[in-house]
Amino acid sequence: MPFFQESPQLNNQFDDDALLREYLERALPEEVFRDVLPEMQAMGELACGALFDLAQRARSEEPKLVHYDPWGRRIDEIRVPDAWKKFARVAAEHGLVAIPYERKHGAFSRIHQFALAYLFAPSSCIYSCPLAMSDGAVKTLQTHRHAALIDRAVHRLVSRDPARAWTSGQWMTEQTGGSDVGLSQTVARREADRWRLYGKKWFTSATTSEMTLTLARPDGNGPGGKGLALFYLELRGEDGALNGLQINRLKEKLGTRMLPTAEVELNGARAEPVAGLSDGIKAIAPMLQITRTWNAICSIASMRRGVALARDYAQRRVAFGAPLARKPLHVETLAQLQAQLESAFLLTFRAIELLGREEAGQCSDAERLLLRLLQPIAKLLTAKQAVADASEVLEAFGGAGYVEDTGLPALLRDAQVLPIWEGTTNVLSLDALRAIGDGGALEALVADLVARAAQGRDEALEHPRSTAVDAAQKAVQWFRTADPEQLEAGARAFAMTLGRAYSVALAIEHAQWLLEHRGNRRGVAVARRLAPSAREGLGELASLEEARAVAFP
Repeated sequence: MPFFQESPQLNNQFDDDALLREYLERALPEEVFRDVLPEMQAMGELACGALFDLAQRARSEEPKLVHYDPWGRRIDEIRVPDAWKKFARVAAEHGLVAIPYERKHGAFSRIHQFALAYLFAPSSCIYSCPLAMSDGAVKTLQTHRHAALIDRAVHRLVSRDPARAWTSGQWMTEQTGGSDVGLSQTVARREADRWRLYGKKWFTSATTSEMTLTLARPDGNGPGGKGLALFYLELRGEDGALNGLQINRLKEKLGTRMLPTAEVELNGARAEPVAGLSDGIKAIAPMLQITRTWNAICSIASMRRGVALARDYAQRRVAFGAPLARKPLHVETLAQLQAQLESAFLLTFRAIELLGREEAGQCSDAERLLLRLLQPIAKLLTAKQAVADASEVLEAFGGAGYVEDTGLPALLRDAQVLPIWEGTTNVLSLDALRAIGDGGALEALVADLVARAAQGRDEALEHPRSTAVDAAQKAVQWFRTADPEQLEAGARAFAMTLGRAYSVALAIEHAQWLLEHRGNRRGVAVARRLAPSAREGLGELASLEEARAVAFP
């Protein structure tokens, strides 16, 4: 009899996700939970059904750049697969950008939005990217209160009508570098009554969007980030012609293959300043606040999809006389993946809770400081974990995990961009140091960590509680005694230690809730399993001279 392996299957991704259901019931008022429940179940069904099938069928399809029409006119038209257009329709209809600005549920609107996005993202071929930038653009335009641009763009960016909805890009990266945007060479010139931009953008994501926010240096401004200004730019005019720009080529990328990413040359593109004619990097901060949060959501959504597929497969795949789900070592592997997911999930949604409170005007000063520190930590920690977990998930499928037509390798390829987008791990670690340097953020995080860990009254939670608190206190002690060189060298380990210790405290809080409301000890097991991770990271750091000797032999 021939041998066949059964493919993994997905069930409704909301009904099948105990952690998501528990969290929403815990975090939302009862009336809000009841109101959002039908939407969650509907998106959960799409994520395992129509959207998942569409993503699987279309995974080899990619955008195409057509430079000329049949009569020789330069059009630089990016043609996206039909699947991309269908993802756009679903996203608009379900309000994945609109929800936090409609504010139907006040401070809980961000939880509502991102819970839906968490379900949608893994079945969307990274359509979450234009959604993130669109959300960030709305936040930025509203923060800077540019009335004309708000009237022009915001109602389109938050539209639930797919025929009217716009998306936005975010064009920062130039040939001079990515993270160091202060090196940007794009020039802004005042010509007659308009600003026009000249330069090259080396990496522009979602280049089929109707608009973008970008940085340029007004003529006469000095060097560095202070000399840059933030501009609003529409890609095409009312006649459909490109607005003073050329799309030179699409990028060949390791993953995110359906997402159109291009090199763009600006040759007098009409643009409008968003927030004055200097301090452009500071002006873009509201967008990064949102896009980094989306990045964390995409990370945990990727982790959740891998776990869901591996768990189902373990019950179907028979090896050495029994399903993998009955093999102790395989069960241990899946348990560790689930625990890591729960840690990342709780960290991400804690930042989202605070974001919603801030936008609703309900944040205390301490919560505002905590949010400022948690956003880079959540982004960097979840992104790194997503890559590690994707690799482990592929291994759980054996050879099938390495075969393209299973669709599984895309999990790893697409995850690899997450530590790069919106700031690399090192850049965000240094940003966490800046957040602490402004004063009060580190104290706010430790106080909140201690308070949440103290929620764990069950005897079995004593070890995770003491471990989390001890790790945080040691990190604080290291921070206060390290010299500037040590601070920079240890920034990554420091940020990860804070994030892991705080995540253990959040897991303890959730575990106690499960005990009291479900009589369920799963959360206790998760918290105990996560506790050792809080000790990882900060140790004896070598001197810079020793590090150089090792790094550059």
